[in-house]
Amino acid sequence: MSKYKYIYGPVFSWRLGRSLGVDILSQKNKVCNFGCIYCQLGCTTEYEIERKVYVSTESIIEELKKLPKVKIDYITFSGRGEPTLAKNLGEAIIAIKSFRKEPIAVITNSALINREDVRKELSLADFVLAKLDAFSQQSLEEINQPTSGIKFSEIVTGLKVFRSIYKGKYAIQIMFIEQNKDHVDDLIKLVNEINPDEVQLNTPLRKSPVPPLNKDTMLKIRERFVNKCSSSISVVSVYEITRQKITSISDADTLRRRGK
Repeated sequence: MSKYKYIYGPVFSWRLGRSLGVDILSQKNKVCNFGCIYCQLGCTTEYEIERKVYVSTESIIEELKKLPKVKIDYITFSGRGEPTLAKNLGEAIIAIKSFRKEPIAVITNSALINREDVRKELSLADFVLAKLDAFSQQSLEEINQPTSGIKFSEIVTGLKVFRSIYKGKYAIQIMFIEQNKDHVDDLIKLVNEINPDEVQLNTPLRKSPVPPLNKDTMLKIRERFVNKCSSSISVVSVYEITRQKITSISDADTLRRRGK
C-alpha cells in the first residue's frame, strides 16, 4: 500500500458521503486561525494569520495520480486546520479538476471569507461548507477562540457576499454545544440573512474535549430550524444520517487528520 502524506480516506462524511480528504496544510501541528473549544485535533498551539504555501500543488497532484480505483463522492479540502490559509488553494482546485471527475468540496471555518482573494478561490469549488457557530463577537471568542483581528461582523458580511457570487452548492455548518444551544433563534436569523442552500446542524460526536448534545435536544433544534428557516434552505442534522463503513487507502495516522 502506498504511503500518502497529503491525501487521506476515503472516509464517511455525514455531509459529503464518501469523502477523499486533501490536507493542503499537512504540518506536524494544526495550522489554524481558530482554536475551537470542541476541535478533535486539540488546542491550537500556534495561530497562523498569513496565507502561504504549506504543501505544493505538485505534491498533491502526484499523490492523487497514484490513487487506486476507489469510489469517491467528493474530493474534500480539510485536514489539520483551515484550508483557506493555503495560498495555493485555488491553484490546487484547478489542477485537480483538470484530471479528476469528482466534485470538489472545501470545509472552511469562515475566518478569511471577508477577503476577496479567498472568496474567489472558494468559488472554484463545487461545494463550500462554511462554519458559523457564533452569534456575536463574544460568542466567537468563547467558542472559536480566533486569533486577534478576526471580527464576527466581517465573517457574517463575507458569508453574505460569498452567497451573492457563488454558483455552486453552499452550506452553513453549525456545531451545537452548551455555549450556543440557547441561541438557536439568533443563529436562524443569521442563516436566513445569508441564505445558503443548506444548513448543517452538528454536535461533537467524534472524540472531542466538549460533550455532544443529546439526540432529543438536536431534534428539537432541527425542528426549530425547519419551522423558521426560509423554505429554500434545506436542513440536515448529524443524528439523522445512517453511517456507512468505508475502506480507506490511508493509514490510521493519516485518518486522524480528518477534522471539523
